[in-house]
Amino acid sequence: MTRKRISFDFWTIVTIGIIGILALFLIYPLLSLFLDGFREVGTGRWTLANYQNFFSRRFYTLAITNTFRVSTTVTIATIALGVPLAYFMTFYKIRGKSVLQILFIISMMSPAFIGAYSWILVSGRSGYFTVFMRDVFGVQMPSIYGFGGMVLVFTLRLYPFIFMFVSGAFKKIDVSLVEAAEGLGCNGIKRVYGVLVPLVTPTIVSASLLVFMSAMADFGTPALIGEGFPVMPTLIYFEFLSEMGGSAFFAAAIATIMVVVTTILFIVQKWYVNRKSFTMTAMRSIQPVKAKPLLNVIAHVFIYILAAISIIPQVVVVISSFRNIDRQVFVPGFSFNSYRNVFNTALNAITNTYVFSLIAILIIVILSMLVAYLAVRRKSLLTSAIDTVAMFPYIVPGAVLGITILISLGGSPFFLIGTPAILIISLAIRRLPFTLRSSTAILYQINPNLEEASISLGDTPTKSFFKVTAKMMMPGVLSGAILSWIMLINELSSSIMLFTARTRTMSVAIYNEVIRGNNGNAAALATILTATTVVSLFIFFRVSGTKDVSI
Repeated sequence: MTRKRISFDFWTIVTIGIIGILALFLIYPLLSLFLDGFREVGTGRWTLANYQNFFSRRFYTLAITNTFRVSTTVTIATIALGVPLAYFMTFYKIRGKSVLQILFIISMMSPAFIGAYSWILVSGRSGYFTVFMRDVFGVQMPSIYGFGGMVLVFTLRLYPFIFMFVSGAFKKIDVSLVEAAEGLGCNGIKRVYGVLVPLVTPTIVSASLLVFMSAMADFGTPALIGEGFPVMPTLIYFEFLSEMGGSAFFAAAIATIMVVVTTILFIVQKWYVNRKSFTMTAMRSIQPVKAKPLLNVIAHVFIYILAAISIIPQVVVVISSFRNIDRQVFVPGFSFNSYRNVFNTALNAITNTYVFSLIAILIIVILSMLVAYLAVRRKSLLTSAIDTVAMFPYIVPGAVLGITILISLGGSPFFLIGTPAILIISLAIRRLPFTLRSSTAILYQINPNLEEASISLGDTPTKSFFKVTAKMMMPGVLSGAILSWIMLINELSSSIMLFTARTRTMSVAIYNEVIRGNNGNAAALATILTATTVVSLFIFFRVSGTKDVSI
C-alpha cells in the first residue's frame, strides 16, 4: 500500500501561507489576550483574581451595564428612524432621493468621534447653539456630555445602516405580496406591520447586531463626551495604557469579556437569521408611487429634517476649520490659519494615514481574493475554517484588537511596538472582513467554466486564476476595498492603542487635539478626513455603478 503524497501546488502553498498569517496575526494574539486575563498582577501566576475583581466591584460592573444600556438604546433608536426612512424611500417618490441617499451614506461612513466633536462645537459648554440660547433667550441647554450625548451621536451615525439594509430587503419583496395583502383588506399601517415588517425582520436583526456592536465597541465617542459615564472601551484603554491604569492583565480580562459577549451575540443572531430567513424572488419589484397628500408631507418633512440633522457634524466641522483662532479660542473672522498649523505640526499624521492605509488596503485586497477563492472554488473543511477565522475581526472590538496585537507582537520576539508595521497589521486584520465578503460575493457570480476553458486552452490553473478569475473579480473586490479604505483612514479604536508620536494617524491626531482644546487644528484635520471620505465614496459609486452601500 503506497502512501498518498501531498502535492505542493500554488494553492496548497497559498493555503499554508494564509493559515500562517491568520495564526500569527489573529489567532495567536487572541490566545495571548485570553491567557493574560488569567495571570496575576505583579507575579504573572495563573489566577481568577482579575475576573473576580471585575465582577465584585461596582465601578466595573457599572461600565458593562452602561455599555449595554447605551448600545440597546441606540439600537432601538436607529430602528425607529431607519425602518420608516427605508419604507418612505422605497415605496414613495421622494424629491431629491439620490442626493438624500448620498447624504445618509456620508453620515454613516464618517467616524463617530468626529460626530461627537462636532456636537461639542454645537452644544458643548461653549458651543454655538449653547451660547446663542443662553445669551439671547436665557435658556440653559441640556448637556451634550454623558449618556444622552452618546446616544445622540451614535444614533445619527448608525441609523443609515438600518436604512441601507432594510431598503435592500424591501426591494426584494415581490409587489404581488403587497397586492394580495391589500386585496384581503390589509392596508395602511396594518399592511406595514402585518406584512412588510415580518418579511424584513431577519434583515432588521442582522443590521441591529451591526449597530449594537458598533456602539458597544466605539472608543472615540465615549472618550470625548462620556464624562462620568464609564463604558467598556474607555475602561479598557485607561486600564491598559493610562498612567492611572491598573494592569495590562486586568485590561486583558476586561477585553476577553467583551470578545465573549460579542461572540455570543453574533452566534445568537446567526441562529435566529438562519432559523427565520427565507428566499424572495422579486419578479415584480416595488415601484415608488406618489403618496397621498398628508402622507407625502409627513414623509418629506421627516426625511429632510433627518438628513439636515445628520449632516450637521460635517457642516459644523468644515465651517469651524476656517474660523480664526486666538490662543485656541475661536474669534470672529475666517482664515486658513488652522490648515497652516496642521500642515506644520501634523503633516506626519496626514502622511501616515494615507501611507499606512494604502499598504493595509493592498494587503487586504490580496488576502481577500486568495481567501475568497479558497472558500468558493476549493471548498473543504479547512478552507471553510479559514474563511470563518478571517471574518472573526468583524466581531472583535477595535480597542480589544489593538490590545491583542500589542500584547502578542509588541514584545519579544517581534518587538513591533512603536513601529509602523504594528499599525499596518492592526488596520489590515481589522478591516479584512469587509473586502473579503465583497470578494466572495463577486466570485459566486463568476462561472467556473470560464476558468476551465482557459485551462483547456493550455493555461495552468494558477495562470488561469490571474488571467481570468482575478480580472473578473476586480470590480467587486475594488468596491469592497474602497469601503475598507474609508474605514481604515477613519480608524481610531485600535490605533489609539498602538500609536507613538512618530506613527500617529489623523484620527489619533484629531482625538489628541480635541483633548488639548486645539479646536481649530482638530476641525482642520477632521475636514481633511471628511473630504477624503466623501471623495472615496464618489469613487465607490463610480466603480460599483450604484448609489447603495452594502456591508
